[in-house]
Amino acid sequence: MYGIETKSLTLSYNQTDIIEDLDLEIPKGQITVLIGCNGCGKSTLLRSMARLMKPKNGAVLLNGQEIAKQSTKEVARQMAILPQGPTAPEGMTVFELVKQGRYPHQNWLKQWTREDEAAVTKALEATGMAPLAERQVDSLSGGQRQRAWIAMTLAQGTNTILLDEPTTYLDMTHQIEILDLLWELNEKENTTIVMVLHDLNLACRYAHHIVAICDKKVYAAGKPEEIVTEELVRHVFGLNCRLVRDPIFGTPTCVPFGKGRRLPGCEEMVNFVNAKSVSSPDSPLSEPAPLPV
Repeated sequence: MYGIETKSLTLSYNQTDIIEDLDLEIPKGQITVLIGCNGCGKSTLLRSMARLMKPKNGAVLLNGQEIAKQSTKEVARQMAILPQGPTAPEGMTVFELVKQGRYPHQNWLKQWTREDEAAVTKALEATGMAPLAERQVDSLSGGQRQRAWIAMTLAQGTNTILLDEPTTYLDMTHQIEILDLLWELNEKENTTIVMVLHDLNLACRYAHHIVAICDKKVYAAGKPEEIVTEELVRHVFGLNCRLVRDPIFGTPTCVPFGKGRRLPGCEEMVNFVNAKSVSSPDSPLSEPAPLPV
């Protein structure tokens, strides 16, 4: 079953096609990550899925219904989107921000209800932001601020969340914190999550399903361990690398070639990786070589 589908989708900016004739299926209840080089159309595709961009041709389907034929509130009750680098009005508190997520469920007859209050409380607790509910958003750390925005999307009460580069500008600790939070949401609530990530290794670790965009089309789509190969990295990112197995999670890990310090004794490590590297989807991932003592 697919939560989001595109049918012969073409997207363009200033009469230049960014995505062409794209057929794509996003599985329900899984984490899907869009990968690709800068400017390949990942964020553009995400925006079109959220009905924030009108297609030149084709259609986007949400839960089997064409998204362009649904009202804004109908879409917002089914799907939430968190754009890259969102900003809140100066002085707004975390509670006030998260409260905005209930807008799709209100109208001039139905204002704030106990149901809305419960949804906001649940979202704050799920993201660990309840103790910071009265703090101003602009006083939070980067990781806390991102969790506050995710809480707002949760308060919408949708079963699908789209996120455009949710770890941008965050340090390593906060990147893992945010991705762990999204993983838990998927595990506990069966939430369909679609996000753009630049870090291929993190994408392979957290995604059930990866979509690689290149040359305006889908180059490959599927489980990371089945589709992420050295050839894919070369074709999609223009980067030569070796793939090894993550020693903790067993997922593909990209080790790029390039310049840098080479420690004494690392020739053995390089030979080890060269001998066991991945060259096709059917080849076993190599184990990480031990650092020389």
